[in-house]
Order: sequence, then C-alpha cells, then structure tokens
Amino acid sequence: RWPSLLKYYSHTDGVSWLEEYKARHNAGLEAQRIVASFSKRFFSEHVPCDGFSDIETLGCPSHFFEDELMCILNMEGRKGLTWKYYAKKILYFLRQQNILKNLKEYLQRPTDRQSFLEGAVLIDQYCNPLSDICLKSVQAQVDDITDKVRKVLRAKNPRHPSLASKAGEVPVPEVELQRQVLDAMNCVLYEQLKYKGNVLDYYNSLNSYIHQVLIRRTGIPISLSVLYLTIARQLGVKLEPVNFPSHFLLRWCQGKEGSTNIFDYTYIDAFGKGKQLTVKECEYLIGHHVTEEFYGVVTSKEVLQRMVGNLLNLGKRERTDQSYQLLRDSLDLYLAMYPDNVQHLMLQARLYFHLGIWPEKVLDILQHIQALDPSQHGAVGYLVQHTLEHIERRKEEVGPEVKHRSDEKHKEVCFSIGLIMKHKRYGYNCVIYGWDPACMMGHEWIRNMNVHSLPHGPHQPFYNVLVEDGSCRYAAQENLEYNSEPREIPHPDIGRYFSEFTGIHYLANTELEIRYPEDLELTRATVQKIYSSGKE
Repeated sequence: RWPSLLKYYSHTDGVSWLEEYKARHNAGLEAQRIVASFSKRFFSEHVPCDGFSDIETLGCPSHFFEDELMCILNMEGRKGLTWKYYAKKILYFLRQQNILKNLKEYLQRPTDRQSFLEGAVLIDQYCNPLSDICLKSVQAQVDDITDKVRKVLRAKNPRHPSLASKAGEVPVPEVELQRQVLDAMNCVLYEQLKYKGNVLDYYNSLNSYIHQVLIRRTGIPISLSVLYLTIARQLGVKLEPVNFPSHFLLRWCQGKEGSTNIFDYTYIDAFGKGKQLTVKECEYLIGHHVTEEFYGVVTSKEVLQRMVGNLLNLGKRERTDQSYQLLRDSLDLYLAMYPDNVQHLMLQARLYFHLGIWPEKVLDILQHIQALDPSQHGAVGYLVQHTLEHIERRKEEVGPEVKHRSDEKHKEVCFSIGLIMKHKRYGYNCVIYGWDPACMMGHEWIRNMNVHSLPHGPHQPFYNVLVEDGSCRYAAQENLEYNSEPREIPHPDIGRYFSEFTGIHYLANTELEIRYPEDLELTRATVQKIYSSGKE
C-alpha cells in the first residue's frame, strides 16, 4: 500500500510510523464496517441522499479511508462482488464531493488565474471519479506536445522568441512570428500526432473528457480548442475562446490588442485541423449568419458552462444507462456554477422523481425553485404532491416479500436466481435476479411489449434479468434458455444482488437470498445437471 500513500508524506516530516499504521488500520476497519452496512440498509432502494452522512463525519483520515476502499475494489477474483459494489459507490461519492469543492474554489479565483485546462480536468474528474485523472499528469502530456512544437519551430526559425524560455511570450504585434508558432502547432498536432475532429462518433461523451482526447487524439470543437489554446499560450500566442453557435472556435488578434472589431481577428477551427477562417467563412461553417456578439471572447466559466451543457445534452439522449448517471453528474456541475438556475433545478427534481430516488432532496429542490420563481407553483405543486405520496408509501412498506419455490402458486417457475441465461429471440446474455409466477407489470406495459402475442401470454413466469449491455429487463419464461457457454455479465448492478461468480453461475448475496431462500439449492442442482463437464 505504501506507493499509493507516499504522496501524503514529506521526507522532512517527523512521522510516528506506529501511529500512522494504527490510524490506517482503524480507517480500514471503519471502511469495512460502513461498506458491510450498506448492503443491508440500501438493498431495496438507491442509496438516499443522506445515506452518506456517516461518511461525511469520518473520525479517520479520508485518504486512509479511500485507500481501504481501493483495496476492496482491487480484491482479486470473482468474490466480494457486493462489497465492491458499495465500496465503488462510496468512493464515487467521496471523490465527487472533493472535486466539487475544488471546482467551487476554482470559480472563486480571479479570471486570470482560471486555467482553461484545469477547468476541463475538473469536469473530466467529476464525471469519471474512479479514473486516475490529475491535472499534473494531463499538463505533463500537454507539455510533451509543446516540446514537440518547439522542435519543429527550432528547425524553421532557430532564433524564434518562443524558444528562449518556456514562459517567454512572442510580442503580440509580430503577427508573422505568431503565425510560425501556429504553423508548427498544426504540423505537430494534425500531421505528426494525427489529432482530428471525431466526425464519425461526434456524440460520444469521451470526446468531452480531456484525458480521453489526449489518449484517443480526437474530440469535439470545444475540447480540441482547449488543448490548442493551452499549447498556443504556453508558446506565447494569446488565443481566445469564442462561444460560436454550433461550433466552438478560437480567435487570434491581427490588429490592436483588445480590439472590439470582429474583422481584426482570424478565427481558428481546432476541430478542422487548425484551419484559419475569416468572419464570412465562420458563417459558411455553420450555414447561417450570426450577429457580432457571437464573435466575442468568453470567460473560463462560460467555456465550462458550454462543456457541461454538451454533457447535459448527451445525458438526455442516453438510453442504455437506466440510472442516467451522466445526466445527474452534468446537472451537479451546472448547478455548482449556477445554483439558482430554475430550468436546471426543475430538470434535476424531475429526474430524481422519475428515478424514484431521494424524495427528501426533491422536496428541498422544489422549495428552492418556489422561492426563486413563484410562477412555477403549478409544476412545483404537482411534484410536491406526488413526492409526498411516494414518501408515505415508503413508510407503509412492510418487509421484503419472501418467495418460496415450494408454494403451489410457484410450481411453474422453472429457472432460479443466479443462472446465466440467453434470450431466444434477441440473443442477449443475462443473469436472473428475480422472478414472478406471472407477469406483474401493468396493462399498458403488457400492451406496449405485445405480451399477448406470446403463446403463453402474461400467464407464465417472468424474470428480472441483468443484461450484458447494462440494462435491466423483464423477460418471459418461454423466451429464456440456459446459456451453453455461461460467462460473467458485465452489469454495473451485479454486486447489488450477487456476492460471487463461480465461473458458471452467480451466488446471491445475503439480502437476495432472504427473498428467495430456496433458490440457491435449485441453482446448484440445475448447474450440476446441465454443466456436467465438471467446470464448477
């Protein structure tokens, strides 16, 4: 564990290593206690907004607590799936809270100390809190590209001012010297390193994450512009961001510095291999005329707003992730920048309401909206009423329904919890995590899914399954068959229901086993019967 903790110590510190070890050991025990409690407390629902309250008041160093969570996540083998599932959720929460603090601190700085690259990294980190992304690493990669540009520049002009020192700026009036820098940048980025705009997969969220742009060497106009602008400024050319509609651009001053005349600038399309454009060519790029205000420079906060807005739109389009994680993360970021934006507050309230999670937080958001804009009372009143009803229903819920296979009404149920199945019609692989003796969905769902066209219709067992594409489905018994080549199902919620993958089937965790107490033995018997080759 030492390498991962080394960064928290200085060689000059006088450290009592026995005390440090004790603190790390106690933090490990605390982390294990909390992770173990999560499965029992939150199996039937998403972790509520106040579910992390005991983590926020930790009595141990947070970096030791995180280190133990990482140890749980890195456990080898296919065991401890439930622990890994909740350790991941807790780590996700902890890191996002820290990143949000860093973002708010960043936004409070004077604008001249708000690096565009740092802002892009903060957005990347918040949406990918479990990935190893840090400003230092990203900056090092950008510095490496900058050094390559210097090498090309040196071959063209050994006396170029940008070569004097890393901090040296090319005098603004000398446009020709600046042009040499931009030409060298285009040579390195687009010819040597093969960076390009991602035309074929434009709406992939990876295009918005700066660390992925550097890995994949592709992105969208705004992410490539942040990279281009950062390199140019490190070489002394002051490019500025332009919030152009539909296509983010940079501008390069050809006249007096700070000029308000849009014709004193050349516009640069980082998405289009650094092509330099006139005002008229910018309009050709998007196919219509725009007013002068769209050629103006924007602040780092406005650049981040547009980056987050892109992610918001992608989150709204997302169909496979039923937890809408990208939409939730991008809403958090947007509201961190603009906490009183009624439109996005309402979207957040509706999203949580739709997902059936955090009803108490929904009420807080709605109260805030009502205070900001009383004209929203109709929509707010509707959501308040239904949220209160949801809270009341939750209070009335009794313990979990226990389904015994020995009950007469369950005699038609052929498959059991933990079996790896294949859908006969659609061919997807899945694992069963629940079943009903007959279809329990409403009439509208039954009609929309055309269940009556099945030979046995809705009057047959139906199974809750986790599918390999990350979705959850409700499948009729006649549409499922045993999978002849069972394999792990890469579903984000697998640990919520199962503790281990044996290589042939999944073992239900304690909470799922309570609900289906007789399934485990049947699953084992079924596996022995079907896979008699002795794989298990």
